[in-house]
Amino acid sequence: MSAGPAIAVTPRLTGMVCLRCEADWPVAEHEAGCPRCAAQGHASNLRLVYAPGSEPVALPYPGALSLGEGCTPLVEVPELAAFLGVGRVSLKLEWCNPSGSHKDRMSAQLMARALDRGATRIVAASSGNGGLSVAAYAARAGIPAEIATSDALPASYRRAIEAHGATLVGFSDSMARWHHLARRVVDDSAFAATNYRLPAVGTNPFGIEGYKMVAAEIAAVALPDLVVAPSSRGDLLSGLHLGFAELGRGMPRLVAAEPFPRLARVLAGADYRETFAGDTAQFSIAGSTVTWQAVKALRESGGLAVPVDDEAATLARAKLAGLGFHVELSAASALAALGRLAEDGRLAGRHAVLVLTGSGFRDITNGVLADSPPQRDRRPARASAQPAQTGASPGPTIQQRDNG
Repeated sequence: MSAGPAIAVTPRLTGMVCLRCEADWPVAEHEAGCPRCAAQGHASNLRLVYAPGSEPVALPYPGALSLGEGCTPLVEVPELAAFLGVGRVSLKLEWCNPSGSHKDRMSAQLMARALDRGATRIVAASSGNGGLSVAAYAARAGIPAEIATSDALPASYRRAIEAHGATLVGFSDSMARWHHLARRVVDDSAFAATNYRLPAVGTNPFGIEGYKMVAAEIAAVALPDLVVAPSSRGDLLSGLHLGFAELGRGMPRLVAAEPFPRLARVLAGADYRETFAGDTAQFSIAGSTVTWQAVKALRESGGLAVPVDDEAATLARAKLAGLGFHVELSAASALAALGRLAEDGRLAGRHAVLVLTGSGFRDITNGVLADSPPQRDRRPARASAQPAQTGASPGPTIQQRDNG
């Protein structure tokens, strides 16, 4: 299998800027993020800079090979609004993307960048959704892909990734995946489709640009008061922030739902370069690190991080399923986070959008954490109002895993 022809980058792209120190950099592969910040012991991703144009939101590769990603439904659910005491609640159904998660928006731009750079191999570290998406889009681009994953990768993901022709490499230790990617990048000139450095930087900024379209699609219907998204390394949060900023029509308050306090601790004063241990069954948003890009997105939008333990996420998933929306446990954390914020009527009259990142059909926690029928009368926020548990959770846990 050989890589296809390169895809042209937009002529509007003029440079890159550090998200932390705002230093200007030429368009290039800055593997460690901002060189100035890296030299100072920090880790910060970059954003792309564009010349003015007719499109409200620019993409680096508007002609990227597509599997049909984007334009996912935005469904208003009055029952949820009434249940939580929120003015309006809309669900952005990102599992309607081709491989079943929001990651497809990133993968399309990443593969275009890889083709542009003449990459002969794609490598990624993933616990499921990201690896499957990378495998699918690498197959579309004709580039061999290697996915470094946990030994606990669910069989459903394993079959799907291998069906796309990607190679799976399993590790018992999560951080070993990142070391493996680093060796591939240095020794084999592979193109990294996920973060692999410590302190964590985040994914290649060309990929993160794809998430700006989630913001554009939401704003095309109505600019909400807040947007809640499950978060691990903050790629989606950063893309939402960049997208709303580029639109220039106002910045919703961004809220990160996380399985145990990480960003919440950083916003309270902890160093973002620390590690934050915790166990969780929310495998798509697990992991012990955060990024500057996530911190920046929350601070500049007036947002916050809401820890959602597994019990609260399970109740939220049951509530969504009872209304017809079957999501993975990690995605359900967005509803649990909104429920906590809506307590005491604080969001009466406000419009909230929940970004539901992944389908429940491949979630290994289905039927494990909650065997009872969907609960229609209990607020999913009640359990999440308690501090997130960092040592135990009901049912099996997946430690320090993430989707990049």
